[in-house]
Amino acid sequence: MTPAAAEGLVVAAHGRHCVVETRDGQRRLCHPRGKKSLAVVGDRVLWQSAQPGGAEGTIEKVFDRRNLLYRQDEVRSKSFAANLDQVLILIAAEPVFSDSLLTRALIAAEAAGVAPLIALNKSDLVTPFGQAWERLWPYRHMGGDGEAAHHYRVLPLSLTQSGAVDRAALQALLAGKTTLLLGPSGAGKSTLVNLLAPGAAAQTGALSQALGKGRHTTTTTTLYWLDAERRSALIDSPGFQTFGLHHLAPADLARHMPDIAAHAGGCRFYNCSHLHEPGCAVLAQVREAREAGAISPRRHRVYRELFAELSARPY
Repeated sequence: MTPAAAEGLVVAAHGRHCVVETRDGQRRLCHPRGKKSLAVVGDRVLWQSAQPGGAEGTIEKVFDRRNLLYRQDEVRSKSFAANLDQVLILIAAEPVFSDSLLTRALIAAEAAGVAPLIALNKSDLVTPFGQAWERLWPYRHMGGDGEAAHHYRVLPLSLTQSGAVDRAALQALLAGKTTLLLGPSGAGKSTLVNLLAPGAAAQTGALSQALGKGRHTTTTTTLYWLDAERRSALIDSPGFQTFGLHHLAPADLARHMPDIAAHAGGCRFYNCSHLHEPGCAVLAQVREAREAGAISPRRHRVYRELFAELSARPY
């Protein structure tokens, strides 16, 4: 007798294989049935056990997603997770974070319709942290003042014992939500997961063994519950050193960068690229001034690089 199909949640994924959690909390290794059933972490799926009481099964259907956050380079697309409430981008005072990587991750979140949070780790390193916090001024104040302003939430964070207050503030923002954790290698993602998710280390080992017979866990995207009620989830993803946005057109960039979007409507030409045109309201705001509405030259430099990168790709 063929077992009945049931609904489940994808809690880990590596390649074409994934782990599905059932409604009662049990977990099964599942394989896709054809390309249409490829699932990512956060997906709600219909799965079927290979045999009665078996430990493995197949994904029969992936239910419609609210959103999907992914990156795409010239060769392939890398999906992070689906059905997210927010994305937490973790960077550190040391090693020095990249404006380009941070901006790319923020653009991907904006394009997917997922609210981003930025956490700057290692606040216990006073001088490096102060310098990094100052570099984040444009992200904390972009888009001008007033109710229509679009400011990113930027949190100071320390993953040492002295950072308990910082972590408590972060936990409050994660409560009741599904959050994707993004960040470059070395920012402290694994440390944060182990601090916030009970039993994360043991869970990681079990998932790694199920998915890849010992494959390195940093290549696996994994969902961790932060509470016994399974209402708050943190999804850890592999660290990255590149972040392609080839799924976007050059003309899409401005509307996904709030500091540029705030002025783009005032340009003389409707199809202004915000690179060289006369009467460009964006270029008029590019300056080092620490004032609301100004566009950081570093941010505009990243915009120029991305515009050139996306314009040069083959269609």
